[in-house]
Amino acid sequence: MTQQESSGRFWENFHGPNMGYIEEQYELYKQDPSTIDTSLKEMFDQHGAPEWLTQTGGLQQTDSATTSASDIKKLTSTMKLVEAIRRYGHLEADIYPVGKEKDRNSELVNPAYYNLTNEDLEAIPASWIWEEAPGNVTNALEVVNLLKKNYAGTTSFEYDHVNNDDERKWLQDKIDTGAFALSLSQEEKRQLLKRLTDVEGFESFLAKTFVGQKRFSIEGLEMMVPMLDKAVNNSFTDETEEILMGMAHRGRLSVLTHVLGKPYDKIFSEFHYSSDKELMPSAGSKGINYGWTGDVKYHFGAVKSLGEDKVSPTKITLAHNPSHLEFVNPVVEGFTRAAQEDIDQAGAPVQSQDRAFSILIHGDAAFIGEGVVAETLNMSDLPGYRTGGTLHLIANNLVGFTTGQDQGRSTRYASDLAKGFEIPIVHVNADDPEACVSAMALAYEYRQTFHKDFLIDLVGYRRYGHNEMDEPRATQPQLYKEIDKHDSVAVVYAKRLQEEGVIGDSDYEKFKKEREQELKGIFDNMMENKTDEPEPKPAPEALSNGLDDIRTAVPLEQLKQLNEGLLKRPEGFQGFKKLEKILKKRGEALEEGNKADWATAETLAYASILQDGVSIRLTGQDSERGTFAHRHLVLHDVETGDTYCPMHGLDQAKASFAIHNSPLSEAGVLGFEYGYSVQSPNTLVLWEAQFGDFANAGQVIFDQFIAAGRAKWGEKSNMVLLLPHGYEGQGPEHSSARLERFLQLAAENNWIVANVTTSAQYFHLLRRQAALRGKDAARPLVVMTPKSLLRNQRVASTAEEFSERNFEKIITQPGLPKTTKKAKRLVIGSGKVMVDIAETMSQNEEKVKDTHVIRLEQIYPFPAKELEKVLKDCPNVEEVIWVQEEPRNMGSWNFVKELLYNLLDEHQQLRYVGRPDRSSPAVGEPNIHKTEQKRIVQEALKLSKGGDSSEGN
Repeated sequence: MTQQESSGRFWENFHGPNMGYIEEQYELYKQDPSTIDTSLKEMFDQHGAPEWLTQTGGLQQTDSATTSASDIKKLTSTMKLVEAIRRYGHLEADIYPVGKEKDRNSELVNPAYYNLTNEDLEAIPASWIWEEAPGNVTNALEVVNLLKKNYAGTTSFEYDHVNNDDERKWLQDKIDTGAFALSLSQEEKRQLLKRLTDVEGFESFLAKTFVGQKRFSIEGLEMMVPMLDKAVNNSFTDETEEILMGMAHRGRLSVLTHVLGKPYDKIFSEFHYSSDKELMPSAGSKGINYGWTGDVKYHFGAVKSLGEDKVSPTKITLAHNPSHLEFVNPVVEGFTRAAQEDIDQAGAPVQSQDRAFSILIHGDAAFIGEGVVAETLNMSDLPGYRTGGTLHLIANNLVGFTTGQDQGRSTRYASDLAKGFEIPIVHVNADDPEACVSAMALAYEYRQTFHKDFLIDLVGYRRYGHNEMDEPRATQPQLYKEIDKHDSVAVVYAKRLQEEGVIGDSDYEKFKKEREQELKGIFDNMMENKTDEPEPKPAPEALSNGLDDIRTAVPLEQLKQLNEGLLKRPEGFQGFKKLEKILKKRGEALEEGNKADWATAETLAYASILQDGVSIRLTGQDSERGTFAHRHLVLHDVETGDTYCPMHGLDQAKASFAIHNSPLSEAGVLGFEYGYSVQSPNTLVLWEAQFGDFANAGQVIFDQFIAAGRAKWGEKSNMVLLLPHGYEGQGPEHSSARLERFLQLAAENNWIVANVTTSAQYFHLLRRQAALRGKDAARPLVVMTPKSLLRNQRVASTAEEFSERNFEKIITQPGLPKTTKKAKRLVIGSGKVMVDIAETMSQNEEKVKDTHVIRLEQIYPFPAKELEKVLKDCPNVEEVIWVQEEPRNMGSWNFVKELLYNLLDEHQQLRYVGRPDRSSPAVGEPNIHKTEQKRIVQEALKLSKGGDSSEGN
């Protein structure tokens, strides 16, 4: 709605004598605004001239004798009051079941604050202040009472920060009239109470049966389960095929059992060891212990198919998550995007936002405290990450572990972060079941209508401490004194239904007893584990097998056809001329006498992978062009600004290709891409850091998900991490991708870590990774990619290297024989420093005749057999030198030194050449860097030591 339309509607509220008075006051306002009442001045400031003046061109002849300034002030004050209730009703809403803010009042929604009495309000017709007032609302007092009931009851709303007029009007209409509130039948109310009793009984049984064990109970927020039920049930009548959920510990066991149908005996068995053979999950519920190292019970997820008899059956997935609670958020969003996309055709993937949606359950302290939440929210409406609206639910238990709200956030509400992303917010009292279910119904309808995020702040409490072994009364004595006296929501609702005559006095106790007997019967009938002792499971055999049998060469003629296809442009497309010349030159890279550089090799790899029918998704900061202006996979028309991706015009492509510049985020985007790779195992998903150093900000995703997800949860990912790495005098934040961290996490063949030095090697590495998709041998790939080497001709490869070879874990330094019996020194290294060494060797051929050099292209899994063969073919080697450009306590040295030492004979020595131990990964002064780099190369080749700081590198 425009300002003009808004003002027009405002002036429609004035009638009869009021119009004449307003005209007189407006004339005074035009002469001197300070001479009229402040409220009238504010009204004219905001809405301008009365609409009827602009329509008729002059003053209306009306009788103003019966109208006073006091009458008009009451009317304008009433309008202010009504608007204040809509905006600030939440300030005194009854949304806290317990706590110091339980009984709140706000002057802003009090008629007395505006000098209004009930009699004043009764004298004003409802239509004057609310044009669409319901027929049963006749005056302003009734308007105020209705709006306070809807905006300041056990449900309250914040949506003034939503800038879209259609969305804001939709919300206002729903809330003003009370249409958002569901009207439940007596049977629906009974079933809601029964559901709450089931949840309460389950938690009570766990507490009595497994005394003192951690379970992070839902008690105080039991309404979470019926709210999720509502979202799931609503999905059965829509086009939804999948619901993807993420949540923290609190209430997880109840959600697993009641929403996803995880068998009770399976839950019970996880509180003490019991063989999986004896406690199989029921049909439709995935087994939980997928990985071989496992995880604690409140980290596991599950998958369940629901509503088979409904119009639209739905599969619901609860994601596994680590104790870094909110970091599952972007992972779930990645799941959802993958579930929405059709990837089995050329061009960009086709997304259907109604096919799947996500539900994220947050902790109140974590939602406002963890930066990954903001990163995830920021992705919600970006083209490469949009999922058509997420339902957010804050499980608000008023305390973060032992930290109170006054120490945990600088905002009034835990939900305030969402305002910056224009997400509507509902605060609802967890002790009012019908209000809670209504809030979820509104959230679901908003998501389906506008395909945007919606947030529910479910305000409850935590019946026990952070976990059941924690004593909360030491740190929150007053709060827990109140909680100890407070009835559970099931008791509160049962009393309400008894008063309404919906249930009898004994029905609630009957429900409780039935639940207790059901759970006791299941527990008593469980088969005890008699002989088995818990033992760690082995890693899948497929992970231990080598990858040497994967052929990645592509016939030269096919490569040339693909290269030619990449030069196609839509008719009339006006590309940047300088860039088009560069791209055209790439088209000649495979001709005799030419070489293909890194960017050409990467493009050909993607094109050939698409030709094989494998979809690709590549994202990262500036990945469309490439941080170093090398990729150029999205072209811009200089006349229209339209974009075109050459991959979308390939006639040979048999699958989709997606490429997106990401927001300036590491953890959030990295988590999203991981989630996408898990949900869509047949897609080659690549994430590129702007500089490898920046990947540091995604360390939680590396540690908890990518490196360990399969061992813990059996979660397979085949994603590729492209991390620009190499020492070129660019300082400590633009040199190192922290290779050592990925090697430190390397075990059980959990991923591949490579630092390749030729474009053909990169080509084959990507193709090998694509060939692993969907297989048991699938695992992530970590690649240290180059920066300055992108255009270095020593990295470029001939056509034959693409069409006749495969990936090699180690390669001999170019220009040297593969083996030499004369060599007394063997230099081994990885990455850019090896290219520096190659350049120096070419200038000192006579001085390095007794030196053999090989490049370790795949560092993990470590190619011990291949290196052993090299050593056998060099029988006279007395000294093996490991060379690296990273400091001694970084890079690969600490990983490879023992592995190399075990390959040597007694007479052979192992020596390190590189930078000394350092706290910072690189120096900040380019000239010092050059001196250091030259010293490393000279020492590795046993040439004269030292260096000239003026010499290029």
